[in-house]
Amino acid sequence: MFLTITTTGTPERPATDLGYLLHKHPDRAQAFSTSYGTAHVLYPEADTQRCTAALLLEVDAVALVRRGKGKGRGGAPDAALAQYVNDRPYAASSLLAVALSGVFSSAMKGACHARPELPDQARPLRIEIPALPARGGPGLVLRLFEPLGWTVTAEPVALDSEFPEWGDSRYVRLVLESEALTLAEALRHLYVLLPVLDDAKHYWVSADEVDKLLRAGEGWLPGHPEQKLITSRYLSRRWSLTRQAMERLELVRLAEADDSEVEDIDNAVEEETGTEEKPTPLAVRRRDAIIEALHTSGAARVLDLGCGQGQLVQALLKDARFSEIVGVDVSMRALAIASRRLKLDRMGERQASRVKLFQGSLAYTDSRLKGYDAAVLSEVIEHLDLPRLPALEYAVFGAARPRTVLVTTPNVEYNVRWESLPAGHVRHGDHRFEWTREEFRAWAGAVAERHGYDVEFVPVGPDDPEVGPPTQMAVFRMTTEKEAKAA
Repeated sequence: MFLTITTTGTPERPATDLGYLLHKHPDRAQAFSTSYGTAHVLYPEADTQRCTAALLLEVDAVALVRRGKGKGRGGAPDAALAQYVNDRPYAASSLLAVALSGVFSSAMKGACHARPELPDQARPLRIEIPALPARGGPGLVLRLFEPLGWTVTAEPVALDSEFPEWGDSRYVRLVLESEALTLAEALRHLYVLLPVLDDAKHYWVSADEVDKLLRAGEGWLPGHPEQKLITSRYLSRRWSLTRQAMERLELVRLAEADDSEVEDIDNAVEEETGTEEKPTPLAVRRRDAIIEALHTSGAARVLDLGCGQGQLVQALLKDARFSEIVGVDVSMRALAIASRRLKLDRMGERQASRVKLFQGSLAYTDSRLKGYDAAVLSEVIEHLDLPRLPALEYAVFGAARPRTVLVTTPNVEYNVRWESLPAGHVRHGDHRFEWTREEFRAWAGAVAERHGYDVEFVPVGPDDPEVGPPTQMAVFRMTTEKEAKAA
């Protein structure tokens, strides 16, 4: 198997920076042992203007058979001859994907200690793979790579050049070109999509493959138009794993919804009220109302569930009454932004001890969420499909069981007060629903009854006598009896 990565450069940004990114010196040819053979890295060309790194994977076909995975597509037994006469040593597949992740692991993670500024820089990239199995033909290759920003050339390989009437094989010669991607992004695309196009893996697919897929697919897979096909094929069509991955990808997509659009709409509401003074944005009023409710509850250890980019966590950190603040989100990208917003890498030891950020899904119970005084779900529930709410309800109210839970959500009745919002439209394109005050009270009341809480409702923003406030907040407090048992 053979793959080349080429970049071009200038004297200010030399192409040989590729060596720093790959952690492989252009003047050396290196060899690395893999489970099924040897991976060689060499540079056919390397100068300021143009640099090419080549990965050659020599597969030990006999070792592949002895390990029980050289039996044809997906490891299913074929004729005895097929164990030794197959395309595994020659055509790009999961074997090459695994070699990429092993040999270029730091590059795939976007790490470069010698030149830390390089990984985040987009650069001209050209990737060539001479033989790539494509179950679905060149059309599928284009559907997988073009949405990621690649210019794609997928030339079918003839079954036999001397007999063109035989038609094309299932292989293509692939060329990918882009000037807008980083090397780490390019490697992660290949790591996922090579075995997807081959529609087979050389190893047994277990539950940890879901985590691998989500790590490599972060930032691009949740919004990919072929997400379902990619997920199914990557996980060898194991339905239970595919369903789990699709659920987690949906949660990531919801978590990465553009908060700025919500902020813009919140501000637009205030502008349309006609007040002469510059109004306080609704997002700020919401955070103030949450902090006031937390003060009233006496909470010191607080969970921000669905913390997004850390706006509320940042506000809570400014208040010394909160001794521990934990931000939880399903999106690693959002958590990375939150970390930069909070300047965690420069924060003093005492302040840093008060805050934690970790990844987690609110659709699953999580022992790390137990034992806190309060939990906040600020503008979270409306991003979930209604059938998913019971899972969130149990994870928060049934399993984590903080003494106080604050839930804020839009009041759909108030939407008529916004001239900029067309009739019948929700405030954000990713909202799956927006409730009236009666609907929200009915849901909150049922949740409180099922889990031993009392609930009261607090308006957030201008409380219109006809349609109510723009945001409605439910304050759940564990009943005295339940709280005593919990203590």
